[in-house]
Amino acid sequence: MSRIDVPMPQMGESIAEGTVSQWLKQVGDAVARDEPILEISTDKVDAEIPAPASGTLVEITVAEGETVEVGTVVAYIDTDAGAVAAPPEASPVPEPEPEPEPEPEPQESDPVEVAAAPAPPPQTAPPPPEAASTAPSGGVETAEDRLRTRSTPVVRKIAEEHGVDIESVPGTGHAGRVTKHDILEFIESGGAAAEQVAAAKPAAPATAAPAKPVAASAPSDLWERFYREVHHPEFPVRGADTVEPMDKIRRLTAEHMVLAKRIAPHVHSFIEIDFSAIDRVRSASKERWKAQGARVSYTAFVAWAVSRVLREFPTINSTISGNNVIYRGNVNLGMAVDLDPGLIVPVVHDADHLGLVGIGNKIVDLATRARDRKLMPAEIQGASFSITNPGVLGTMVGLPVIPKGTSAILGTGAIEKRVVVVTDPNNGTDSMAIRKRALFSLGYDHRIVDGADAARFLSRLKEMLEDFPEDA
Repeated sequence: MSRIDVPMPQMGESIAEGTVSQWLKQVGDAVARDEPILEISTDKVDAEIPAPASGTLVEITVAEGETVEVGTVVAYIDTDAGAVAAPPEASPVPEPEPEPEPEPEPQESDPVEVAAAPAPPPQTAPPPPEAASTAPSGGVETAEDRLRTRSTPVVRKIAEEHGVDIESVPGTGHAGRVTKHDILEFIESGGAAAEQVAAAKPAAPATAAPAKPVAASAPSDLWERFYREVHHPEFPVRGADTVEPMDKIRRLTAEHMVLAKRIAPHVHSFIEIDFSAIDRVRSASKERWKAQGARVSYTAFVAWAVSRVLREFPTINSTISGNNVIYRGNVNLGMAVDLDPGLIVPVVHDADHLGLVGIGNKIVDLATRARDRKLMPAEIQGASFSITNPGVLGTMVGLPVIPKGTSAILGTGAIEKRVVVVTDPNNGTDSMAIRKRALFSLGYDHRIVDGADAARFLSRLKEMLEDFPEDA
């Protein structure tokens, strides 16, 4: 039998773990290469994971609802054509299960004996080594195993930093798992401080102790928690109100927006764009694009121009990381898509290497698959600059929030006919005319982008859009 591992994939630079949402295939099922076999969920995206090879799914090691680290093997596929039989692989799995059952009783009774007879120290020391020695050989669940099944690496790290025993933290996650929210709430409520005080001096006053350990540990993780954790305030429900839990997209959007506002000091600048030149290009190319099956919207023109102008303004295509500035080597445009309800931002990677038609087709493709929930994880990651278009719904202008990991976002308003004053280039006389125009807003991170930088970027963008090249 030739077995292939199916690991929990890396879904993004900052993702350390994922949750198995649903198994699409069961043990014994035949699978084809690249056929989806399970769905996973992370804090950024839900995705279907394809089979790495054709064969038979012979073992599932991570059940639905379980959260494991990236790289953990979640299943095995037998690539031999004739190896369809799953029972030989499945039978060993239940056998270890009965063995842990008799063991928990002595393990639970040992601490009781220790607590009941603290006087003779020699009797309190032997139980831990005994438990440790029997675990590897007999397959009994160890304390470390219990921690791994009841918590994630992030939770264990927080517990270690604050000296918290995870066993004492009530878990609200799947099968009693301790979530990040659970342990942070436990620490904030003084639980960690109480544990430390009880271990050091049982007789110490409980009222004075909690503040000291929390205050001592706060500086080390205060900023990390501030930039990573969101706790929404709760409000009383009135008689005529209806209460519904947020769906996952809304919950994640809410968290990301709060964190984005915490991280970057937002400033916005505005400019008005004349679309007369773009209308001329669209009219001249309409038949040619129709024959090619291409769909080139106003947004495609804006994305094309932005991708070129960003080359000239590396600060707008950068991000702050600690005390450093990361200047992105690629122009990856995040294009906000309305899911009604909900919002997602797929990414046009290396947009500055695509032509106008290429960008137009790519935007349509990403938006269509976003609404059909068929985007791959890589297609919503890595944006270096974002564009949102509330104007398509009639909004005059907006003040968009800058996504984390970027320094700016462009908001495009409604393109409408307006009466404006134009100057004749030949004789310099002014006259009133009707032109299609739109207001653009640039939201930027004032830690790295100054108002003058934003003004120069918008001016250059205006120049390119109002004198759009016909060969783009």
